[in-house]
Amino acid sequence: MRKYFGTDGIRRIANTELSPSLVYKVAKAGAYVLSKHSDHTPTILIGRDTRISGTLIESAMLAGFLSYGANVKLLGVIPTPGVAYLTRKLKADAGVVISASHNTFEFNGIKYFSNKGMKIPDELEEEIEEIMDSGKLEELTAKNEKIGVAEYRFDLIDEYVYFFRKNFDDTMEKLHNPDFIVGIDTANGATSVVAEKVFTALGINHIILNNTPNGININDNCGSTHLENLKKAVIENKLSLGIAYDGDGDRCLAIDEKGNEIDGDKLLAIISRNMIKKKTLKKDTIVATVMSNLGLNKYVEKNELKLIQTNVGDRYVLEEMLKNGYNLGGEQSGHIIMLDHNPTGDGILTSLMLIMSILEENKKASQLASLVQTYPQVLINAKVSSDKKYDYEDDGEIKEAIEKLEEEFAGNGRVLIRPSGTEPLVRVMIEGQDQEYITKKAQELATLIENKLK
Repeated sequence: MRKYFGTDGIRRIANTELSPSLVYKVAKAGAYVLSKHSDHTPTILIGRDTRISGTLIESAMLAGFLSYGANVKLLGVIPTPGVAYLTRKLKADAGVVISASHNTFEFNGIKYFSNKGMKIPDELEEEIEEIMDSGKLEELTAKNEKIGVAEYRFDLIDEYVYFFRKNFDDTMEKLHNPDFIVGIDTANGATSVVAEKVFTALGINHIILNNTPNGININDNCGSTHLENLKKAVIENKLSLGIAYDGDGDRCLAIDEKGNEIDGDKLLAIISRNMIKKKTLKKDTIVATVMSNLGLNKYVEKNELKLIQTNVGDRYVLEEMLKNGYNLGGEQSGHIIMLDHNPTGDGILTSLMLIMSILEENKKASQLASLVQTYPQVLINAKVSSDKKYDYEDDGEIKEAIEKLEEEFAGNGRVLIRPSGTEPLVRVMIEGQDQEYITKKAQELATLIENKLK
């Protein structure tokens, strides 16, 4: 089991759990692991979100990289996908994002990207941890002229803006509709420095919300995890669409003109429909996780597409896409990966694809969102013994209860059992057409699992 890295890098309370000394070690070990097969002095990019602890963590990372002998380009505040894009474009050896994504301001985190602009795999994170705890860090110290050099390259955010202009300028000019107005919630996060530039450059009429970061208001009652104010703004201002990003800008959720949420499953359906019409959806396949709503399965069946489902986590979605040559995937939470453009979730890219789809179809956002009819979903945590949380697979009574439920649903419901990776819990998720019925059944199944595995 990994000691420092979780499913999305390292994420902890800044300056206590994520101390400068720990960050220094992560940087030094990471620089070694990510560049040990290189025959040149490594170059690493560092970007961050707007948290008050961002410059503190950045300074510790910078010290670790320079001490190893790596050269560093400091990008300042920039969305996670911007770092991924620039890492590839500039042919850097690695990229690092300092962010805790949708978490509150007191948290911060570290995500590594390879020279291909992708989150590094589990094996490399494990290797970094091994080096950190091996006592070898002192041996990795550069001396004299070998010490690394840093430069501030805040100007490179314009390259990221150009990425959107290059892909959408001509299309948006043809589709321009002065009555189509978008509300954009940047969550007082990383997209606050770039979203308005992009939408202005593309001529999309918009109003901007939560775009005044002060270090502690990131994700504070705003952004993709708190949609209430955006819904209110859409209704009160009679907007055509609302867009909400998370703190580091790698995901996006939307609000239709009626104030209803457009989640990641619906975004996948809308974007896939647009790609099908343009014959750009590879292998007629969407990749999602096991947590996607049954409504997405129904959309796929109806349109004679294929749906591949992976473990929870956008890194596993990306792995499946790369392995089998798919180009569209994502999560219900709004991480949408379009491999033809960027090898990571990109909130701004997702929102532009959504806007383009709406304008090209000449329909309301709510009409396109209706492609996926969301099934009611219930999630209950069953408390079990830590050493027994995987035993449900071998328990006859639990297996029989699950099979009986699935037979009852006959394709119009679903049971998903997932042990927690970090807590003594087994998560029981049931989807179906009747909220009251599935709630009752989820509680019964969770109680059975608790009694059998306590």
